[in-house]
Amino acid sequence: MTTTLDPTETTRPTAATPSGPASAPPSSTASVAAARERSAQIEERLATDPSGFRVLTGDRPTGALHLGHYLGTLANRVRLQDDGVEVVLVVADYQVITDRDDAGDLRGTVREVVLDYLAAGIDPARTTIFAHSAVLALNQLLLPFLSLVTTAEIERNPTVKAEAAAAAVRQERPMSGLLFTYPVHQAADILFCHGNLVPGGQDQLPHVEITRTIARRFNQRYAAAQPYFPEPDVLLAPAPTVLGTDGRKMSKSAGNALELRDDEDATARFVRRHRTDSERHVTYEPERRPEVANLLTLGAFAAGTTPEALADEVGAAGAGRAPAAPARPAAGARRRRRPRPSRRAPGGQRARERRRRPHPRRRPRPHGHVVLTHGLAGRTR
Repeated sequence: MTTTLDPTETTRPTAATPSGPASAPPSSTASVAAARERSAQIEERLATDPSGFRVLTGDRPTGALHLGHYLGTLANRVRLQDDGVEVVLVVADYQVITDRDDAGDLRGTVREVVLDYLAAGIDPARTTIFAHSAVLALNQLLLPFLSLVTTAEIERNPTVKAEAAAAAVRQERPMSGLLFTYPVHQAADILFCHGNLVPGGQDQLPHVEITRTIARRFNQRYAAAQPYFPEPDVLLAPAPTVLGTDGRKMSKSAGNALELRDDEDATARFVRRHRTDSERHVTYEPERRPEVANLLTLGAFAAGTTPEALADEVGAAGAGRAPAAPARPAAGARRRRRPRPSRRAPGGQRARERRRRPHPRRRPRPHGHVVLTHGLAGRTR
């Protein structure tokens, strides 16, 4: 599979074919156009005969899944599942240790990711879910697959190149061997289950291309009479770039995400903290007004409509009206002072009584902590 390890993951280049130099990068215009045409054909086949496909995809369990994951990948996985496609999800826990010394409570994080899958609509009766560490045979494929690619091909991988450059800058943490072989491990994910379809965006094209190369070389070397591994295709699916509260791409590490497990109060805080702009009329213009367009995208998804239709519906009513400022006295006008209450007047007596009362903050509140504790417990259950 190509595990959708992180929405910010860099794209991967095309591996060289066994008989010639590296082909054109999959991100080229021609390759993307060809992939889109192929995806359209696959969608037509899915509508008539979904049984001919096995989808392989997944996530790296580095934290809770958020709204960006749902709109970017999870919703499409649920669609494929409901359409009758065989879906296999891998929780790539071994890939968590590629770039960190302390993986934390990895078993607990895997459990939380699976719970997020179930909450999103993944049905374990129809979809297979497993973790890297639970299937040793998958990881054993890494060894023969490494014999089918060269170090130069791996070094040309954009993620490997980026990590190597970052390690040179950091100096204190060199790139691990597991991270260096990361593209081949992803190929093992896909081919272990004989997956022939990988949903994703254009960044998935290089991932699948190196997998196709490994499958082709394996079949030529070990199964020439009867090919053993399929050469998978990419199913390009439009995935909106969901922004976080700070206007940057929603990410686990950035702390700007709305997690799938968040309650109504957290959702309301997310909307209130979200960046917008100073224009009062609401329009859907992703290039010029990305923050407003992001809110419209989220609102349209929740309402079952389109961002354009929601923008037309809101229009000038989105910003509301600013409250009128209180009238200020004219320049030079004397302000009338309020008379002080007489000590003998009833008002003066009440003022003296108030001064003798203890400050509200000094009053004991024996039940306040209990109420707060019950409230938090009720929200976290």
